[in-house]
Amino acid sequence: MKRAAVLALLPVLAAQGLWVRARVPRLPEADGPRRGRLGSGAPLRVLILGDSSAAGVGVAMQDDALSGQLAARLGSTREVTWDLRARSGATTAQVLEEVQSAELGRFDVAVVGLGVNDCKNGVPLARWVAQSCTLYDLLRTKCGVRLICASALPPMGDLPALPRPLSTVMAARAAVFDAALIGMVEQIPVLRRVRPDIAITAQVMAADGFHPGPLVYAAWAEAVAAEVGTLL
Repeated sequence: MKRAAVLALLPVLAAQGLWVRARVPRLPEADGPRRGRLGSGAPLRVLILGDSSAAGVGVAMQDDALSGQLAARLGSTREVTWDLRARSGATTAQVLEEVQSAELGRFDVAVVGLGVNDCKNGVPLARWVAQSCTLYDLLRTKCGVRLICASALPPMGDLPALPRPLSTVMAARAAVFDAALIGMVEQIPVLRRVRPDIAITAQVMAADGFHPGPLVYAAWAEAVAAEVGTLL
């Protein structure tokens, strides 16, 4: 969408943003363990980083969220140790700061679910790309990660919680961020863009119309597991 059109819509977009904040329910992060070990076989260490979706907002328990479903899939053939470090509202800058300062240990795979908050908060694209590249490099050098699965930006125009024209503007901005992620994948050998193979409808989303439901988390976990299979 052209900048002039977005500027003309700013009063409407601001009003719709306030409406969404007031009307969309605030769902909690999924309950349950955020680290653990399961399965048998060759060891595989998985680090999951991100925002509310990575934290499992939209389902009640981590077993139904990304971390639990991914661990269950990978644990069918490997001894999987996983560590989930995600929180609602997290931006790439915040997660980067945490990775820089925390004692995380060594991992084989990192799953990164970031970008939506940067996108909707107005973080400039170039800054997000720079922060993302720094994060990916740090995961590789500090944590020994051999595969980074970065989640594609969701099709925000399809999210039931967002009215038009807000959804149209957010979809256009998310598409630009996602295209930048594709560009990063072409430049970073260990980086993969992962996108759940599922159509986004109200039926598969959480009650807030913004976060994933169990079926979306399952598709997300399946897509990551397929990439991790290349390490076997």
